[in-house]
Amino acid sequence: MENNRRKFLKTTLAATAGVVVVGNSKASFGNTTSSNKSVFGLKSKPLDVVRLGMIGLGGRNRSHLKHYLNIEGAEIKALCDIDSDATDISVKMCVDAGQPAPETYTRGDYDYRRLLERDDIDAVVIGTPWRWHTPMCVDAMLSGKHAFTEVPAAVTLEECWQLVDTSEKTQKNCMMMENVCYGREELMVLNMVRLGVFGKLLHGECAYIHDLRSQMRMVDKGIGTWRTTHHEKRNGNLYPTHGLGPVSQYMNINRGDQFDYLTSMSSPALGRAAYAKEHFTENHLRNQRNYICGDMNTSLVKTKLGRSVMIQHDTTTPRPYDRINLIQGTKGVFRGYPDRVAVTEMGNTHEWQDLDKCYKKYEHPFWKKMEKQAKKNGGHGGMDFLMNWRMIYCLRNGEALDQDVYDAASWSAIGPLSEESVANRSDSVDVPDFTRGRWMYNQALDIIE
Repeated sequence: MENNRRKFLKTTLAATAGVVVVGNSKASFGNTTSSNKSVFGLKSKPLDVVRLGMIGLGGRNRSHLKHYLNIEGAEIKALCDIDSDATDISVKMCVDAGQPAPETYTRGDYDYRRLLERDDIDAVVIGTPWRWHTPMCVDAMLSGKHAFTEVPAAVTLEECWQLVDTSEKTQKNCMMMENVCYGREELMVLNMVRLGVFGKLLHGECAYIHDLRSQMRMVDKGIGTWRTTHHEKRNGNLYPTHGLGPVSQYMNINRGDQFDYLTSMSSPALGRAAYAKEHFTENHLRNQRNYICGDMNTSLVKTKLGRSVMIQHDTTTPRPYDRINLIQGTKGVFRGYPDRVAVTEMGNTHEWQDLDKCYKKYEHPFWKKMEKQAKKNGGHGGMDFLMNWRMIYCLRNGEALDQDVYDAASWSAIGPLSEESVANRSDSVDVPDFTRGRWMYNQALDIIE
């Protein structure tokens, strides 16, 4: 893999003669030749205690709060939500855990800006509806704080560039909290990739297939009140990062390889309307809407090193949960849901092999070290806790985070790019290079060390 990368870089650099060409006019909003200092591998001053502010206290961020209350060196200073009931519950969680009651901010949509004015907060954790992720991250970084946001980090290409430009300008971390990168299976596969078990990587497949039609029942309060509206306004992959994050790390995206271009197509949009007709009265709000997002979206991405990635999205059809999590190399393959493996070093690859032997030999050292804590604290099998633990650990020890703003931008960008391709009969669209050419020099993620 390294030899291929060096050969590619040699020919590419010779061809471009030092000129960085990024995307096309429709895909490039940022200044692709910016003099801003890169934040790849950004290390901030070590913190004895990481003082947190949390914005949005629905079920997701409340789950994170539970973890922070059980992580040494994390301190909750302030909480913000437009729903005072949510802040009251969260304050009680802090007090019950033996921490002082945090200050609360509940005066409306923009009251989070008062929270950001505080000088006793090092980082903010954002768990709000998608349209708020980028504005809140930008405001947080401009106020001198690190920004951590739920997925996706952005819903437009312009927002992706705003995140990159602001992080580089302020030299503050902006991490999209892709928890799946910390799953036991994903960590093991990452370990196997780095050890060369799969040989040279060729192809990956990933997805977010999750029947979420029941969220349409949330009409007055809850995630369904805003998430359903995306199916009325957008046609593409609305939620690409859960499956794509781990596959991107396997392939060293932004760290030796890069997404090049994408093509996408959607199936008919039938499921949401059918569900509304079955579960709501004829004159109900849900039956007055036009759902345009195809029930299944399939996008194909080509990388600079010639690899291919398939990304699927389906939150509408009656189908068991699946992220696929497939990585194929010249020496074997791993496929999730259910987990199975076939690699040449373990014997006959015409059939699936003993997965237990694989775990015994290739379990990721980070998981082995943290397994008891992960299982005790939970969160999607422990991945949520490990993610939050790593975030606090890195800030306390002045280490670079496992995900950076370039990951947040390139993984999130698949959403709007897929919409553009679908709208143009699946024409290919260029994927912007949010690293501004630095991906060719960036080193692989070093959590493996």
